[in-house]
Amino acid sequence: MSQLLFHLDADLPASLQQQLREQIARAILDGHIPLDEALPSSRKLARELHIARNTVMLAYEQLLDDGYLIARSRSGYFVNPEILEGRAERPERLDDIDAERLPWEELLTMRPSQQQTIDKPSDWHRYDYPFLYGQIDPELFPTQHWRECSRDSMSVPAIRSWSVDHLNDDDPLLIEQIHKRLLPRRGVWASPDEILVTVGAQQALWIVSMLLLKLGRRFGMENPGYVDMYNIARTFTQNVLLLPVDEHGMRLEPEIGKCQLVYVTPSHQSPTTVTMPLERRRQLLDMAEIDNFLIIEDDYESETNYLANPTPALKSLDKHNRVIYVGSLSKTLAPGLRLGYMVGPPALIREARALRRLMLRHPPTNNQRAVALFLDRGYHDALLRQIHQVFHSRWQCMGDALAKHMPQSSVPSTYGGSCFWLKGPAGLDCAKLNQLAREQSILIECGGIHFFDAPRSEYFRLGFSAIPEARIEPGIERLAGLIPQATEQN
Repeated sequence: MSQLLFHLDADLPASLQQQLREQIARAILDGHIPLDEALPSSRKLARELHIARNTVMLAYEQLLDDGYLIARSRSGYFVNPEILEGRAERPERLDDIDAERLPWEELLTMRPSQQQTIDKPSDWHRYDYPFLYGQIDPELFPTQHWRECSRDSMSVPAIRSWSVDHLNDDDPLLIEQIHKRLLPRRGVWASPDEILVTVGAQQALWIVSMLLLKLGRRFGMENPGYVDMYNIARTFTQNVLLLPVDEHGMRLEPEIGKCQLVYVTPSHQSPTTVTMPLERRRQLLDMAEIDNFLIIEDDYESETNYLANPTPALKSLDKHNRVIYVGSLSKTLAPGLRLGYMVGPPALIREARALRRLMLRHPPTNNQRAVALFLDRGYHDALLRQIHQVFHSRWQCMGDALAKHMPQSSVPSTYGGSCFWLKGPAGLDCAKLNQLAREQSILIECGGIHFFDAPRSEYFRLGFSAIPEARIEPGIERLAGLIPQATEQN
């Protein structure tokens, strides 16, 4: 039995003792170990699994302490029947009955799985040249500082603070750090009742859209633009105004005045990375006041400007509470942390907080406390300085490599961000280029998905946040050699 149930691997991060303990517990819960049959002796199991007897004894003792096993004098260890109490019995399947399938096509009120979304391979780190946007080089993650903050967030007083039911409140220390440390960097001054912590910027965008959009209301956004924002907006309204993008970001067409809500990425336009100048930002705010519409400012990658100081956030210029500010720690600390925040008038934040409560109450408070400590101790500021230096160097390296190996591709004049937006030669089929690139262990992102009015096959995006600088030029050179194969000759 033991050889069939338990498979230990010394190459895994978990110790052999931990692996054995977990596998025995899983076997008990799945009903694979009879209640009236003793587990193998520690000596026998150690011999069968080719491990030390002490490893088995320690695993058994931990399972005994956790209530999975009971010890019977001179008989050994047995499954504790109490561990299985309260579990519903698994019903037997009647394989001879062909149950009628539910008509899901009729039951579903929406089909979000049919929306076009950005696809990123989960094994991206296995590629030699991952020019992937939105991932972080593991070497840049502040492991030591994060472990310290995570450990301190697990102290007894901290656990007593965050483990209780907070209903819809956020960690007060995190709100204080957003209020005093993060927002002032962007020139934004807000009171605590104007701040809401969210599960990434994505949840903030959904909450704002759900509160302010409905059928008949007009939504304006950049084209090309952030595809997830487009999909969110289309969930609530079909009236979406697509606004073209030039070298200064979203163009301020007169039709904007007919919108009720406008979404913009002024710091580094998604996906072109161009920055909206101060004059156009002020013009947009004037239009919002005159034509009575609200603005969502997605201020991601605001810190990564390499040739000038960051332009003040649109929210910092807002005198009439027209701007709803959305920020995130995904591009600096870790995308998987899923921690963001939104800033808006108290009346909006009050309703956003109530709506968030219906969705998930609040982001996990243990994560909030760890992030709050990370900010409070200055580790985030140090991380920003490091990321700025590393990304600046990679940005210069990639710019030089593109000029040398891809002169036929046009690149917008940008001075920040963590990626390059390129327009390849006429006739380029990016889907084919993507396929050829993967065969050469290169990852790129096709840009056509960011256009919402007509297909575009000649655009693609190259990120440099996840690739070491030494691999940038070799990867660009190899990718450049594939472009002719993916381009139709006129």
